[in-house]
Amino acid sequence: MELRLDSLTPNLAETAALVEIDRLAGILSSYEPSSEFSRWTRTMDEPVRVSQELLEVLGLYDEWRERTGGAVSAAFAGTNGGRNWRLDRANGTATHLSAAPLVLNSFTKSYVINKAADAAMRHASGVVLNLGGDLVVKGRSTERVQIANPLDDTENSPPIASIQVKGMAVATSGNSRRGAHIVDPRTGARPSHIASATVAAPKATDAGALATAFTILSVEESRALAAKVPGVEFMLAGRAGGIISTPGFLLAPLAQVAGPLEVVVNLEPARIEGQRYRRPYVAVWVEDKDRFPVRTVALWHQKDRWLPDLKGWYRGDRLRLLAEGNEIASTVSSATRPAGKYTMKWDGKDNKGVPVKPGKYTVFVEASREHGSYDLLRQEIDLTAGPKQFPLAGGTEIASAGIDVKRIAGH
Repeated sequence: MELRLDSLTPNLAETAALVEIDRLAGILSSYEPSSEFSRWTRTMDEPVRVSQELLEVLGLYDEWRERTGGAVSAAFAGTNGGRNWRLDRANGTATHLSAAPLVLNSFTKSYVINKAADAAMRHASGVVLNLGGDLVVKGRSTERVQIANPLDDTENSPPIASIQVKGMAVATSGNSRRGAHIVDPRTGARPSHIASATVAAPKATDAGALATAFTILSVEESRALAAKVPGVEFMLAGRAGGIISTPGFLLAPLAQVAGPLEVVVNLEPARIEGQRYRRPYVAVWVEDKDRFPVRTVALWHQKDRWLPDLKGWYRGDRLRLLAEGNEIASTVSSATRPAGKYTMKWDGKDNKGVPVKPGKYTVFVEASREHGSYDLLRQEIDLTAGPKQFPLAGGTEIASAGIDVKRIAGH
């Protein structure tokens, strides 16, 4: 997450945004069993009083399902003619109607970002809130948004378009940026004609819904749908290499390709004497320029219940889980380590094994010990700048650490 504020009380604004994100995740998350949405899906054929937020999001899914002919939906079509719930707004109830698995993806993240930005605006005159590449710009703030080439996985590909944003939201969807996760809910097939769709719109949920729909609909259907939504700008990147955009997007040329890099992280947990010493929990992860956690490189811990003590990693991973829906802790974690020197490598790929886009990233090393102290080290790196070494000043739990950006052997 990246948050920029025009405010005399930035801490209040940031706290308000983070609290709102956490609150809405507790309501709308499809991946947390304890969320209100997950609890509601375990009911069947009975009206259940739900929060205004859940009622609103379910209503928006009904609206966009109709407007897109089923291209935007919380479930695959089939049962009940694709009707998975019935809403009674007068009584504030929602009735779950089908056994089809439901996932609140597409524009739900845009809904959350917009609500969080509204919360921050109570303490600011301008807000730019970016979560995983989707963003909202409110008040006096303006932002130049750059769109990466979804077909180029090389290390120095420049953005292919940019747009100046004020008082609008921007959302991007596709099967290249963070792996193949877009599915046509009408057929279950993965769309093959559009690599990515980026939409700017005055309403955040419009931008999110249209970005999803445009990766599924034909180009002609997308144009017709955009024409019905006031203030929309969009850019479609075709898998065959073509670009279709409205005048609001400025197209940019591509650059030459450099050789691939890898990032080596060296760290040494501190030696702390004492009978009651407990080994620290340690997380090493990478975030992109939008503060989205693209890769957890290492996660050393014993019990899941204490993972929130790794405050930086845990908050970022909950945001990633809300955006992507895949739980990764069990696949990357291992037991805590004793004092000593350790080396880990990041191969330039995200958690799904897809090469990340070129540009700037931040490597984080975090350590937390029960009844002990806390360290958070960070270093920005640029994958387009070539090999470079970065020594990091240690703390109490991490005696020393370093980042080594290296050219991969043989390239």
